[in-house]
Amino acid sequence: MARILVVDDEMGIRELLSEILRDEGHDVTLAENAAAARSARLAARPDLVLLDIWMPDTDGITLLKEWASGGQLTMPVIMMSGHGTIDSAVEATRIGALDFLEKPIALAKLLSSVKRALIRSAPAEQRPAAPSLAGITRGGPLRDLRRRLEQMASRSRIIMLRCGPSSFAELAARTLAVPGRRWIELAGIPGAITQEQLDAARGGVIHAGDIGALSRMQQKNLAFAVDRLERLDAKLIASCAQAPAELQAAGWDEAVLSRLFDVVLPLPTLAELRDEIGDLADDVLKHMADAGEIPLRALAESARPLLRQHPWPGGYGELVSALRSAALATLDDDVDASALRALLRPAGNAALPGLNQPLRDAREAFERLYFEHHMEREGGNMTRLAERSGLERTHLYRKLKQLGLPVGRRTEHQD
Repeated sequence: MARILVVDDEMGIRELLSEILRDEGHDVTLAENAAAARSARLAARPDLVLLDIWMPDTDGITLLKEWASGGQLTMPVIMMSGHGTIDSAVEATRIGALDFLEKPIALAKLLSSVKRALIRSAPAEQRPAAPSLAGITRGGPLRDLRRRLEQMASRSRIIMLRCGPSSFAELAARTLAVPGRRWIELAGIPGAITQEQLDAARGGVIHAGDIGALSRMQQKNLAFAVDRLERLDAKLIASCAQAPAELQAAGWDEAVLSRLFDVVLPLPTLAELRDEIGDLADDVLKHMADAGEIPLRALAESARPLLRQHPWPGGYGELVSALRSAALATLDDDVDASALRALLRPAGNAALPGLNQPLRDAREAFERLYFEHHMEREGGNMTRLAERSGLERTHLYRKLKQLGLPVGRRTEHQD
């Protein structure tokens, strides 16, 4: 496991953190002040440092600045303080700290922060793979989309993904990532790209992201990369919701646009992939757990109809955000319908849900809205709900379960 240096002037805190981290299998070194921390950093070469801000000789912020200016901030640092302020947390992050923990430190938050820091500091080959369509193994539109991408990439060095805002374009793009080869985010390079940076992408993939959001300098970087793809034996994949004419009117070079839009693959919206959203959600939860962003969570069967029926106006980003929020908030091992329902509830009351959906899906959407309305009105009382809906209780329970709605959890005792 990892080598972790704990720097704190309070013996009780050092010993407590040491015991917790050693129970997790880590090798822990302790330092009571900045002087001891300097020596321990040189001797132990830690993979991670937990650094207290307030210490008697040199405070943690000063020590962090010293390491940063001396080129010694080669490991992630998590700051700790019992008297922390927003200003000190912001300053520590600006200098290079990865996270800030306020004392007393909750066990779950400590372990989550440590796991996240170690994942980010691990060599690229040891980090969890970014989510992609490769994780979708069942047959269906997403698997077919992956096969189309791979087929197009075998004959073209440039692929443009046509999609709307909040799409899953990066998820599709990541499908072309080559194990052991570099993946370069063009939008992450603010200045002029160098030949050395491009050489690092040899045999790999250059991801331009949404080209409509690129700055003038990033547009030049993109044109520079396009001209060198053949020599680099690299692929370039980009996405855009705008037509080439709109981009040209905004100042884009016509010749560059012609090359970028030579091979185009339209992406479906999330709402068009209703039957596969459960598989996508499984993959998202697994990736976030592997990356230390959430505890290990599974998607409950009751949540699948809810995800399938939601219109997803916010696209893939809304799905990821809802799953992350529900996974962090739930006290259970599964993310069920009750954990997601409030997060996915549309603003206002949808009087006519599902008009743009197939009849089967529209009927389910209406039935869910109908039963949610009357369950809330009857306080969850199953007897009154059965009377209101005109269903026998056995049929009512079956219908609620089919729709992923809770059954008899609230005021059943009032029957």
